[in-house]
Amino acid sequence: MRNPLSVALNATILRAPRTGIGQYVASLASALAAQQLVQPQLFTGLGWQQSVPEAAMPGYSQLSRLVKSVVPKAYQVRRAVEQRLFTQGVERLQPALYHEPSLWPFEFEGPMLMTLHDLTHVHYPQTQPADRLAEIARCVEPALDRARVILTDSQFVADELQRHYGVARERLKVAPLGYAQRFHPRPLADLGRVTAPLGVTPGSYLLCVGTLEPRKNLALALRAYALLPEAVRRRYPLLIAGMAGWRRDDFAAELQAALASGQVRLLGYLDDERLAELLAGARMLLFPSLYEGFGLPVLEAMASGVPVLLSPSSALPEVAGKAGTYVEAGDPEGWCRAILRLIEDQAEWQARRVAGLEQAQGFSWKRCAGITAAAYRQALEH
Repeated sequence: MRNPLSVALNATILRAPRTGIGQYVASLASALAAQQLVQPQLFTGLGWQQSVPEAAMPGYSQLSRLVKSVVPKAYQVRRAVEQRLFTQGVERLQPALYHEPSLWPFEFEGPMLMTLHDLTHVHYPQTQPADRLAEIARCVEPALDRARVILTDSQFVADELQRHYGVARERLKVAPLGYAQRFHPRPLADLGRVTAPLGVTPGSYLLCVGTLEPRKNLALALRAYALLPEAVRRRYPLLIAGMAGWRRDDFAAELQAALASGQVRLLGYLDDERLAELLAGARMLLFPSLYEGFGLPVLEAMASGVPVLLSPSSALPEVAGKAGTYVEAGDPEGWCRAILRLIEDQAEWQARRVAGLEQAQGFSWKRCAGITAAAYRQALEH
């Protein structure tokens, strides 16, 4: 067997608690290494390693906020230090190419490939902090020009890149995401360990998963839930799992009112296994997001045997296919009716469950890694 291709992969995001892009980096790196055609060299921001870190850096989020509050131009300072460490590692390891999984690639003299997950900064700039938008405006177009190949999670985003940035089709490669093996159907009787401390019953709660920010449209889920009959809300509490994000104050009043009712519970960020167990016990996943480049929780819910209620926006229909129950993102009454149907109509619930399990079989990290490895070869041949 030939020696695995050495690839520098920016894994600095793995210092933080893992959400979408963090899960992507960790899962892709593991799948690439398992296929033994690629050896990812992971740059963690502090050094280099070949194995994926098991968990985020303890206290990283608090430390990051503290540094930003006391160090002028903290991002630029950190970036300069990381660039130096990155360059030193590249000189030592001599990777064949560099894969940037986000919008800000480091300086690198060899072939560079990047993944662009979505164009949130284009369509919903109001959901991004001003300093982040400024950095995106400075970096993203030069990065797209530098990249020999650009990976996307969906055809939807690939088409957007062609329209908005004029990227040639031959430089784009769609590599749909996968789901971890921890997402699978589980007997409800086995889930009491995770549900009992929350005061809920397996199979008798609704779940929202995602960072608390305006783009995720949590306010719609809250409005739709509030329209349900009181008896239904008592039987099916709404659990919300996710980190606090940008502009959470935009819907803070609605969220606080819902929490005060006792029928809506805010769980914060959950570790991987706890989230997988909680998802498997949900009656359904509510995913009213306004815009997604993929929508990983949708795939994870389907793989867990949980029906998904979602908006027919952006890349979401590519992921859920015919298994999803779609209602427009601005229609709380429609969402309320759809929720009730998936609660009251057991045949419909079962049909959506089976369809979701079938739909999920078309996605895997092994497939994503195979497409990505082919993109590496394309970049080297350019």
